[in-house]
Amino acid sequence: MNKEIDIIQDKAIDCPVSIKGRSKFKMWLKRIGVAGFLFFLIKGLIWLGILLFAKDVITK
Repeated sequence: MNKEIDIIQDKAIDCPVSIKGRSKFKMWLKRIGVAGFLFFLIKGLIWLGILLFAKDVITK
């Protein structure tokens, strides 16, 4: 059983992105990450503003 584990651990991990394209892939992934973070940050701030505005309208 240990031989099977050793064989599996020694096997190289296949990457779907070529060595040449990895830097472009990382850059693309980072841009999507930043854009996603900013999208949800702005969306959350807008919802907080809506809730605070609704609270002021209801309490008056």
